[in-house]
Amino acid sequence: MIVQMRQFGRTSRLIKAFVQLVRFGWAQAQSCVFPVVIFASLALTKLAPLPLLPRYDWLLVICLLMQWWMVRSGLETRDELKVITLFHIIGLALELFKVHMGSWSYPEEGHTKIFGVPLYSGFMYASVASYLCQAWRRLKVELVRWPPFWMVVPLAAAIYLNFFTHHYWLDVRWWLSALVMVVFWRSWVTYEVGGIRYRMPLVLSFLLIGFFIWIAENIATFFGAWQYPNQAKAWSLVHLGKVSSWCLLVIVSFLIVATLKQVKGRSHP
Repeated sequence: MIVQMRQFGRTSRLIKAFVQLVRFGWAQAQSCVFPVVIFASLALTKLAPLPLLPRYDWLLVICLLMQWWMVRSGLETRDELKVITLFHIIGLALELFKVHMGSWSYPEEGHTKIFGVPLYSGFMYASVASYLCQAWRRLKVELVRWPPFWMVVPLAAAIYLNFFTHHYWLDVRWWLSALVMVVFWRSWVTYEVGGIRYRMPLVLSFLLIGFFIWIAENIATFFGAWQYPNQAKAWSLVHLGKVSSWCLLVIVSFLIVATLKQVKGRSHP
């Protein structure tokens, strides 16, 4: 009898854990609406080219319509739209520089290309911000032991600037990564699933999001969203070293979103 009760208890705990996992996955899926639409559009326009406009232009039209629908339907607030627009500008500036330096390219034609960069590319960065804002709200994210403003802002700026300056000077990404570990070592992110709160080390969340974006990058390059020099003749897996770049970009994104949330929280207690 005791053995049966223990087995029943284990089964019950496993079922509860599975239900919580499904709830968490559903919240994540809802938060990824914008990125999913972008990937679906990349696949659709690659496999079945649309008429009248070049592919890059259609992708821009789809992204604009999706952004309009998300705000119109209430999936995104106007404040979140402001954050996403900021990321669009930040991402587009990085794209213009990196394409100019030959880090990657957009080989297809398009009417909405500026200096070789299609305008839809900014939405790929904006989709990361969209995911962060959506997940923050759906999972009721809270920050524990968040570092002071004077530490967070210069660190985010240094990480972003290194994407530019390493072409002319030293690449200090590993020093910056170590600094992130030091600054956020005691920081946690808490989130709610099914009325139960969980917590995770903030540094681990950076790594996980960066890794999954690297997987998404492989899918995006496979469908021709952009092209690295080693993919000019045939598609190949994006170098694993890009995970570090994405982790740093995720850190910049998270720091901006978190700082804006902190500022808004103080102004609207």
